[in-house]
Amino acid sequence: MPARRTRKPNIVLFGIDSLRRDHMSCYGYHRLTTPHIDRFAQQSTLFEQTFSAYIPTTSAYASMLTGQDVFTTQVVALRHKGPLRPEVKTLAEMLREEGYDTTCVGFGGNPSSRGFDKYIEFPGWGSWNEGRSPKAQNLNDVAIPELDRLARKRDPFFLFLRHMDPHSPYLPPAPYERMFYHGNEFDKRNKSMEPVMAFKPFRDFFASWMPPGVTDKEYIIAQYDGAVAYMDAAIQSIFTALEARGLAENTIVVINGDHGETLYDHDCYFDHHGMYEPTLVVPLIIRYPGKVPAGVRVKGYNQHKDLVPTLFELAGIERPELSFDGRSLMPMVRGEVASHESEFYITECTWMRKHGWRTPNWKLIVALEPDFHFKPPVELYNLFEDPEESANLAESHPEVVADLTRRMNEWIARREAETGLPNPIYNQPGWHGDVTVDYFTTSQQAYDTLHIGDPAQAARLQSRSR
Repeated sequence: MPARRTRKPNIVLFGIDSLRRDHMSCYGYHRLTTPHIDRFAQQSTLFEQTFSAYIPTTSAYASMLTGQDVFTTQVVALRHKGPLRPEVKTLAEMLREEGYDTTCVGFGGNPSSRGFDKYIEFPGWGSWNEGRSPKAQNLNDVAIPELDRLARKRDPFFLFLRHMDPHSPYLPPAPYERMFYHGNEFDKRNKSMEPVMAFKPFRDFFASWMPPGVTDKEYIIAQYDGAVAYMDAAIQSIFTALEARGLAENTIVVINGDHGETLYDHDCYFDHHGMYEPTLVVPLIIRYPGKVPAGVRVKGYNQHKDLVPTLFELAGIERPELSFDGRSLMPMVRGEVASHESEFYITECTWMRKHGWRTPNWKLIVALEPDFHFKPPVELYNLFEDPEESANLAESHPEVVADLTRRMNEWIARREAETGLPNPIYNQPGWHGDVTVDYFTTSQQAYDTLHIGDPAQAARLQSRSR
């Protein structure tokens, strides 16, 4: 029997950057990358169709940590300018009003991280010259003492942990760096890394953390999987700490991802831009003994905006004056509803500025300006027949493009009317960070302009996006 609860439950939220759901063994991956999270999932409810509708980090967390969609938050770009709208409350702000002590680890300064009582940072990047990068242990080194402090207090707590291991650079420590690879990563007959290192906007960044002379893309993918496995082992330390301190029974623990990772797919090499499935689909696993059933897998569609209402229901927090764009997932868990929205609006404002409409069967992607991959302005994929999104059907199925465009535009008009606010994707001058260009007019201009160099530059970029 679960322990008797005498106060509101604690909340521990793992926000894992760039975690690709289909590279987790609990979601069916053929490599055993997440054995500890797999065991955690057996004690939890696992959601099979959770989507990050607004790519990338800044806009994804804006939705995850407010319960609102992109029209309400007005946060659509990685390099969002200014703070979150004051009319939008963050989860930390709302929980503080309920008497929670709140701590944010690894995400200070982001518009969506507003309102925590305490912010703690840790080294979450790395480079080839610096050696293997123990990102998750760096997080544990600051998070576990903070968990001790919070556990000694009378108030319930909200601890947000932002993990960076699946985010490039992929540099897991031994033995994880060879756990999933036993070939020759320098075989000169293998040409799979040539297009990666020829991609001018990112090649300097890749060269700063990939082994010099690496030729095999499978080695880099194995490094990603090794980073996930290493992080999984480190997360077990947090689970163990909760158990040891007697907190597990009265703590809601959530594992969620801000977005996925493209790895080698769609020429979006080892990053997380593009609104393709590897980027859109994310893990969501919730454990709360006695309140959330163990060993359940939920197939219904849901999005980041549904997390906050779910946490409110589980914590027994009733705030009639608050309204969310998302809905609690508990009716889905209880079998009262099969799914939330099965078709929905998607956006990206990372290295490309696009939007689109996803249904169970179809995905429409419309470019709002030319991108640096020279991709066509309109893409259409049949997700049932072509789950890898390899065949663009936009030209052969114009009637489907027209229908999905109509549905997307109707949704945009509806949300603009409901919020009284414009669709933010339409008005993002300088979204890419180059102060000399508002919007790109050609793919060549984008290709020649955009650039990311070393990890220090990447860290500065991420810091600005916070």
